[in-house]
Amino acid sequence: MAEPLLRVENLSKNFNRLPVLKDVSFSLAQGEVIGLVGRQGAGKSTLFHLLNGAMAPSSGTINFDGIHRRFSNRIQAQKFGIETVYQTAGLLNWFDFSANLLLDRDSNVETTRRTSGLVEQFNVTENILLGREIRKFSKFGVIDWARMVDVARELLAEFELSPDLAHESVGNLSDEQRQVVMLLRTLNRSSRLLLLDDIIPILSFQRQKILLNKIKKLAAQGTSIIISSDDLKHLFTVTDRIIVLYEGRLVADRRTAESTPREIVELIVGSSGQEQVSPLIWALESYHSAQHQSEQLRKTQVSLKESLEARNSQNRQLVERLGNQLVALDQLNAALQATQRRLITEREEERKVLARELHDQIIQDLLGLGYHLEEIEELERSPALQKDVAAIRQGIRNLVGELREMCSDLRPPTIDHHGLTAAIDSLAHEWVERNEIQLQLEIDPTLGRLPETIELSIFRIVQEGLNNIRKHAAAHHVRLSLQRTSSTNILVRLEDDGQGLPVPTDLASLSLNKHFGLVGISERVALLGGVMNIESSKGNGTILQVEIPSPYPLITA
Repeated sequence: MAEPLLRVENLSKNFNRLPVLKDVSFSLAQGEVIGLVGRQGAGKSTLFHLLNGAMAPSSGTINFDGIHRRFSNRIQAQKFGIETVYQTAGLLNWFDFSANLLLDRDSNVETTRRTSGLVEQFNVTENILLGREIRKFSKFGVIDWARMVDVARELLAEFELSPDLAHESVGNLSDEQRQVVMLLRTLNRSSRLLLLDDIIPILSFQRQKILLNKIKKLAAQGTSIIISSDDLKHLFTVTDRIIVLYEGRLVADRRTAESTPREIVELIVGSSGQEQVSPLIWALESYHSAQHQSEQLRKTQVSLKESLEARNSQNRQLVERLGNQLVALDQLNAALQATQRRLITEREEERKVLARELHDQIIQDLLGLGYHLEEIEELERSPALQKDVAAIRQGIRNLVGELREMCSDLRPPTIDHHGLTAAIDSLAHEWVERNEIQLQLEIDPTLGRLPETIELSIFRIVQEGLNNIRKHAAAHHVRLSLQRTSSTNILVRLEDDGQGLPVPTDLASLSLNKHFGLVGISERVALLGGVMNIESSKGNGTILQVEIPSPYPLITA
């Protein structure tokens, strides 16, 4: 087995005898990505400071590239290829920057953060290539400004920033743009170990995706990465392992593919209590969708500002009011979505209770009545009365069968005991028996288990889709498939050879005409942050396709 790039053994750090990091041990292979999580004060930043030379450990060892290292400052760690990107990209006067760079040799955390800032007298190009200037003829020649600008523009384009920013003063940039410039400065350097200290939140939704893809590429090229973040969805997307710090101790080192966010959250909070964990899990599952909506609103606001920039102050006030309205709409939308989720959850719970009451009380009472009538039938000597009792018993059996179907529709017991795959398979067989329509069922064998709310929502989407076909399609053949996509999303595809729908499909008119099937499906898909697409033409059937983002790697059965 190859020697790991980094091996940390019993690493500890005390401040005035107060332990902040306690006997932390782990290793990191070349090209491996580790997620670092923990509550505020758990010791994440302290661990980064020890690894990059900003602090000296109180005890323990750091082995880098198979050799024991004791970095006395950040510059020394950089010589071995250890680079850090901090969350805040502050501005610094050039003279202070130079002085702090010299002071950094004495290893001070605050100095390290300041040295990692941007020089306010320099433009974006100069800051990105600071210390890596491109020169003509030799490393001591004159600076090749044209080539410097070209390189800066290429790097800016990777994060969808305007090439014109290459000449812009960093003092005129937004916080997000400064963070990207800081990130580009580090990414432009050849690093062997990259430490990312919670830099994701300040980036927009689109640039977060770009950074995550960049991390995957760097890892494939052999760069080892430790990324600190509170967003488990991002960590489950790019990491190989996740290590959890709790009150300064490393309490877990898990392979990402073998873990779930719920397990990690329980380790972060130090408890498996439902009252502590549930709100955090809800926030994790809702965050991605809410962030995407906020990003779309932000882009709309930016577009309005750009179009009205040259107009008078009255128009600028209008933009501000529109911005406030967008914020209010964003908050209202989030509140409405939260309310709708609660309503759906409560409705499913009510269905579950009602199904249990029907099964445990009414059906059992009817079965008991049937047995009693059977005894009466055996004792009765009159053929006419025997015939009447037999008819009543048959009626009870029919009623029990209908009630059991109703219970299954209210809350399919299969989904609670065996999961979504078994529930869909059972639903498909029952639907074929009731409707005598051919149904081809294809379920990805690696689909696995999902959170209860998502499994129920997908089941209801399929159930409502099949009901629509039964009521309106006049179809002879149906194909239903559930697959995982390359991005671990869940793809539900329902095809029929029926009479088709008008195109484009107007959900508002369907709602007015009380055809609520597709409307209900679209609402569930929207609440899950998914996408619904309908392809249809008159006489050629309909294809309903729904793609739902997986909240985290699926739980294998």
